[in-house]
Amino acid sequence: MDISVVILAAGQGTRMKSSLPKILHPLEGKPMVDYALELAAGVSTKPPVLVVGHGADQVRQKVGDRARYAVQEDQLGTAHAVACAQELLKAEKGLVLIFYADMPLLRKETIQKMVALQSKNSGPLTILTVAAEDPHGFGRILRDASGNIQAIVEEACATPEVLSIRELNAGVYCCRADWLWQALKRVKVSPKGEYYLTDLVEIASMDGSSVEALKTEDVSEAIGINNRNHLAEAGSVLRARIKSKWMLNGVSMIQPESVYIDDTVVIGVDTILMPNTYLRGKTSIGKGCEIGPDTIVTDCQVSDNCRIQMSVLEGAELEEGVIMGPFARLRKGARLGRGVHMGNFGEVKNSTLGADSRMGHFSYIGDANIGEGVNIGAGTVTCNFDGVNKNPTIIEDGVFIGSDTMLVAPVKIGRNSKTGAGAVVTKDVPPNTVVVGVPARELKK
Repeated sequence: MDISVVILAAGQGTRMKSSLPKILHPLEGKPMVDYALELAAGVSTKPPVLVVGHGADQVRQKVGDRARYAVQEDQLGTAHAVACAQELLKAEKGLVLIFYADMPLLRKETIQKMVALQSKNSGPLTILTVAAEDPHGFGRILRDASGNIQAIVEEACATPEVLSIRELNAGVYCCRADWLWQALKRVKVSPKGEYYLTDLVEIASMDGSSVEALKTEDVSEAIGINNRNHLAEAGSVLRARIKSKWMLNGVSMIQPESVYIDDTVVIGVDTILMPNTYLRGKTSIGKGCEIGPDTIVTDCQVSDNCRIQMSVLEGAELEEGVIMGPFARLRKGARLGRGVHMGNFGEVKNSTLGADSRMGHFSYIGDANIGEGVNIGAGTVTCNFDGVNKNPTIIEDGVFIGSDTMLVAPVKIGRNSKTGAGAVVTKDVPPNTVVVGVPARELKK
């Protein structure tokens, strides 16, 4: 059966108090709307219809061709928003799944169960409900004496008796397409001048049709984000889910409540995450690593058996068996080869360190290509910026750079050469040569 998806995202989100559209606010490593798009992809092979309004251009720019777009020019309620999608979907038969873009805690399994339930339903509509002591302002599910769903009553319109009901409307609907487009025409305007999607339940009931309900046991799935308090609440739930997933897949965490992992991160088995570790963005951690404590890794590729302690990494690549820290920093474009050791208070930017090279503490390597088996002494600096251009430094295999060496780029140090402590190297050094002094000159035997 064909499944079409409509994601409602036209609200202004004024309670976020932000120039950024609500659904573009970041949540555990990606925009909130991405969670809705991933849910849609889990039940349908067709791009969902994203109903946009406020900040439509920004949303289009971020989402791109992952969705089709319907624009709700006037904010006339949720039923009106869905009706805006009809032109794009009128040729598609089967079922239409409708949910909000600001509900990032909905699970794929729940959505799939809803679709399966409606596929067997003789009636036109299935809704998602949740039982909760705190109603959070949600509408109440009104049933008759036989348990059949009669209507959804909004909190503002509810009598004290209805307010005592604890089965709540979660705001997710799965409908037969042919029935939906006809039923939307029958929705009456509310006293506020809006058309509410919740009226579909009463319309189906009045027609004598069966309305099914899937009740989720996870109250958090119904959390919608309207302000930054809700954003923080949803983030807390997502972080717990993410960490639970990785621990069940063989990753250990020491004091997991202090570990932060974006939803976009991948981690290998037998890796240990120490307290105050942050794994962000498109980061991949290999098997058998130890990361942290007090470490931030963003958009990095870390191979197996690496150990990173009290360090900050961004846009870097580490091959197998790298040891670095404490207090080391890798900036964008840093690449550490197999078995590299990087000492404390070192920094590498846009540079490659070859296999088995060692970088002493208090050193800066920028715009450099360093070979294998190289020793970078403590306090070494590549002087790569002349005030206008960034200039390269090349250090070939087997070179020994003495402590406090200044390498004034552009410069090349030949294979198996050495620099004396405190040397200032301003010219290329041939292979198998020892240079010392300021400026550095060849040391004659």
